[in-house]
Amino acid sequence: MLPNKTNFKIPSPQDLRFAGKTVKETFPVMNMSCASCAVRTEKIVQSVEGVVSSSVNFATGSLTVEYNPDITNPPALKKSVQDGGYDLLIENKGSKAEDLELITEKRYQLLKNKVILAIILSLPVVLIGMFFMNIPYANELMWLFTTPVVLWLGKDFFTNAWKQAKHRSANMDTLVALSTGIAYLFSVFNMLYPEFWLQRGLEAHVYFEAAAVIITFILLGRLLEEKAKGNTSSAIKKLMGLQPMTVTLIDSTGAEMIVAIETLKPGDTILVKPGEKIAVDGILNTGSSYVDESMLSGEAIPVLKEKGDKVFAGTINQKGSFRFRALKVGKDTALARIIKAVQDAQGSKAPVQKLVDKIASVFVPIVIVISILTFVLWLM
Repeated sequence: MLPNKTNFKIPSPQDLRFAGKTVKETFPVMNMSCASCAVRTEKIVQSVEGVVSSSVNFATGSLTVEYNPDITNPPALKKSVQDGGYDLLIENKGSKAEDLELITEKRYQLLKNKVILAIILSLPVVLIGMFFMNIPYANELMWLFTTPVVLWLGKDFFTNAWKQAKHRSANMDTLVALSTGIAYLFSVFNMLYPEFWLQRGLEAHVYFEAAAVIITFILLGRLLEEKAKGNTSSAIKKLMGLQPMTVTLIDSTGAEMIVAIETLKPGDTILVKPGEKIAVDGILNTGSSYVDESMLSGEAIPVLKEKGDKVFAGTINQKGSFRFRALKVGKDTALARIIKAVQDAQGSKAPVQKLVDKIASVFVPIVIVISILTFVLWLM
């Protein structure tokens, strides 16, 4: 007699959440070019075993994921996203925030240089195509200027489209690659073999300006998009700048030590000198001073702080010096909670954005199908 098979049930997301085994984190996502990319990335992460929920915000370029750390981890999430043709920056933690800012700035400058070059190279193509088509070697000149725009400045469109094709998916890069690639190759063919159409009583038209201008405008749009994304994170950067990196710690012997803010723990005694920012939340022990709490209350008039009064991280000491005992440090401070609230607000999706994501997931396939049908009807 065969032994009974053991029924094994994979825990559902609800089981994981109710068991209290999940953590929620936010990571930057790189290489997304459209809303459909965000939808695909979200589905990729959601399919990873151990993931309870995932949400990708294309506007902020961020992934918010809730997962069971006993089943999966950030490196596994990163690998799954990379397999889908995108990238996840799991190293962006605390002190690594400036690394992300540096990467983003480099990408912006590279994109800016591409846009400038694309405009310089596309302008002659447009002028020749619109006003000087009858000059000698007009097609050859347009081909000369268009080739670097399509094959060099627009290379990322084709590589990203190929990555999507390998995963049986499509996004806006697919549309750009198909439209500009076909226009470019068709124009090269007509330039080299015009007799193919002349023998059939048709003119050999070229569309170099279409390929060059499409890529130029798409690059320009992405440059403006990157700039807008940078503006959305400026509020968080300003809030983070309110917190000092080091503090003056008073040890058990009464000696003063300069230590990193990450080393503080509740109960530590901290010295605040005139003009310094308060690092953590606490209660004043000795001394008194006026403190600028405008970042919390919006009130520009400094508030008098004396023994027994509470002080908060991010506020600025004025003229006096005082010592206070730390009560809340790290992510528990009022400033950290404000930053977290802003990040959550930027990372969350409005109902209308969820609708846009659903439309984006089918938009590209529909456009491709319509294009194929149009081509078939044209042949008929």
